[in-house]
Amino acid sequence: MKILRVLSLILDYPRAELQQHNQELTQEVTACSELSASGKEQLVALLHYLRDEDLMDLQEQYDSLFERGRAHSLLLFEHVHGESRDRGQAMVDLMALYERAGYEIQVRELPDYLPLYLEFLSTRPVSEIKEGIEEVAHIVSLIAVRLKKCASPYASALTAVLQIAQLNIDFKSLEKELADEPSDRTLQAMDKVWEEEVVTFMTPIEKQSPDGVGMKQGGDRQSRTIPLHQVHS
Repeated sequence: MKILRVLSLILDYPRAELQQHNQELTQEVTACSELSASGKEQLVALLHYLRDEDLMDLQEQYDSLFERGRAHSLLLFEHVHGESRDRGQAMVDLMALYERAGYEIQVRELPDYLPLYLEFLSTRPVSEIKEGIEEVAHIVSLIAVRLKKCASPYASALTAVLQIAQLNIDFKSLEKELADEPSDRTLQAMDKVWEEEVVTFMTPIEKQSPDGVGMKQGGDRQSRTIPLHQVHS
């Protein structure tokens, strides 16, 4: 599903290729049947923002938003396991899922990085895509609400992920629940508000692509090309 590949690129660390191929990504968003009109509009606005801003400024903003503290972290297991030993086993289990699907990643890549997980899902059949998103929906929705709370345009990318799986999230209740959440995003502060939950990423899957053809994808995300014609639809 190409739109998941687009969302993966949007949520990944900003690079020059994202700006160079911005028009192509915008076209994929506007052509996506899984997104509502307002969802498309917000994503296009985000893409234009990423196109027009200075790249170094975007990278600095990205670091500040996603990599300082745990509230907005795109490392999924930080939201359920924190720094506990359980996170290590969860990583092993998720790596095993990728391997069964024939999806390869670099040793230095963390398997629970949301953009990587979305890229993996983009190669799977629709039924597995929906299941895979459902299993992380509680994390994605919380991050989306927090991003919206700080007026970040990235919130639209998180809500788009949920919309693709046709999930009915009660955002108003979540906003009320998080209204008094500490603004401090350090690990020590956020440890006080995380609840540990078990996340099992999808059922065992066969090592084949949606059309039944064996595939191998993955590698260094920094060296991957952006053109979407290379991605399974």
